[in-house]
Amino acid sequence: MAKASRRGPTVRDQDDAEFDAPPARRPSAGAGGRWLVGLGRVVLWLFILVVIFNGIWIPLRGGFAFSTPTDEIEQPEENTYPETAATAFALGFARTYVDTKDPETRIDSLAEYMPEGRAADLELPADSLTGKNLTVVGVDVRDEHNAMVTVRGDINGETMALDIPVYADPDGSLAVSGRPALLAAPPVGAPQRPDADIDEASGPAIQEMLEGFFEAYAQDDHLDRYVETGESIAALPEDSLVFAELTDVTVLSHTSTGDDEDVRQVPVTVRWNVPGPDDGQTGQLAQDYLVTVVHTGDGWDVRDIQGSPFALGD
Repeated sequence: MAKASRRGPTVRDQDDAEFDAPPARRPSAGAGGRWLVGLGRVVLWLFILVVIFNGIWIPLRGGFAFSTPTDEIEQPEENTYPETAATAFALGFARTYVDTKDPETRIDSLAEYMPEGRAADLELPADSLTGKNLTVVGVDVRDEHNAMVTVRGDINGETMALDIPVYADPDGSLAVSGRPALLAAPPVGAPQRPDADIDEASGPAIQEMLEGFFEAYAQDDHLDRYVETGESIAALPEDSLVFAELTDVTVLSHTSTGDDEDVRQVPVTVRWNVPGPDDGQTGQLAQDYLVTVVHTGDGWDVRDIQGSPFALGD
């Protein structure tokens, strides 16, 4: 019996090994399209960063940018009528218009204010019109070329107004464009006593202090003792007035700028003696003042003095 060959399993194993698959290896990073995924992530993050950058930078750039003429809001055109020049022009015309002493000279003078040939329309008999104390009290601008200038004065012994139409050319020249009109003067206003709380408790002490203040105010004698520390008030010229008395003293509880407990405003009428020759006096002068006083702890000091806007007393 023949012997079994020894190479059987060993040779077979070797033969089988020649046909087996190669050993498995770890796949590379770019295998299977993974590089495309990585590239997509990079693009996505770049896009996000660009969006965030623009969201922050664009508003800042708009705030830093200088405005240009096209960015400015168009403002309505201002009226270009020459009010100052028209005021002087109308006043000169009015003085000539009411002077009828010499009618011929008057017409020649009026011709300097009116279009050619129109001055003759304003001819008046001699001494038919007189006027003095003329002053411009208003300019009513109708458009860039036309306005009505109102002159007030004593005309024929009565207070009246004269409305004068004044035309302005684009080149700056002026002309009275029509006949003036005599009107009744506006009525004089009637000032009213203001409604305000009165500080009755502080009144006596403040009035006593103000009497000393005004006496020093006229004589420049120790004025600083009545003035608040840190403030400065100049006295009247020496020997111009002599203090006589205070009347109509009203201590308001609050100032016009608030309700400071330590500050009061005091409308007061001061009667001054007016010095005359040889140490005499020529009479008395009544003046209205508004004095601001402040409580300092020991008493009251003056902070400011000015004319009074209030209508107090008779």
